[in-house]
Amino acid sequence: MPRPRLRPIDILSPNEVQTLIATASSRAPSGIRNRALIAVLYFSGIRLAESLALAPRDVDLEAGEINVRCGKGGRQRLVGINVHAQAHLSRWMDTRERLGINGRQPVFCTFSKVGGEPRVKALAPRYVQLMLHRLADRSPLEKRIHPHGLRHSHAVHLLRRGVALPHIQRQLGHRNLATTDEYLRGLGAGEHVAGVRDLEW
Repeated sequence: MPRPRLRPIDILSPNEVQTLIATASSRAPSGIRNRALIAVLYFSGIRLAESLALAPRDVDLEAGEINVRCGKGGRQRLVGINVHAQAHLSRWMDTRERLGINGRQPVFCTFSKVGGEPRVKALAPRYVQLMLHRLADRSPLEKRIHPHGLRHSHAVHLLRRGVALPHIQRQLGHRNLATTDEYLRGLGAGEHVAGVRDLEW
């Protein structure tokens, strides 16, 4: 039986995810980065810690794949992303290059200019949580928005589009199929269960 949760779970619809992404700036570098991060969290379903640990070498935009080198339990896996996430990531990677951020820095990082040189560091999980809260407050969305909620939404949408449970297991990085089954039941996902790259808005 799924374990009881302390707070109700809000599953975002694809349109609500699109609204959240669109609320971030499309011009400021931080907004371009935040759009890419939200797209990765939703369209890949990876955990926040996994996304913040990504290096540029882990992203294959042409193949539509992300290499999660050190997932939960130290397990490595490849996850798919679709064209929407690829587009946001591509724009952010181009922006990083223009800012002078080199490939040794995490994909998702903060940046500032100090004496004409970029000062870069990895994003903190707390920053991402607060960023999502700010975007939610500025948007018409009324649901609770948090990083793991994007993973929840990804998993439920895959199930509803008919993706097989073993594929969802690999995408989420669960050790066994029973964990994935319990995870989805805990989210209230129905049995009406297109690959990840075909996931549309």
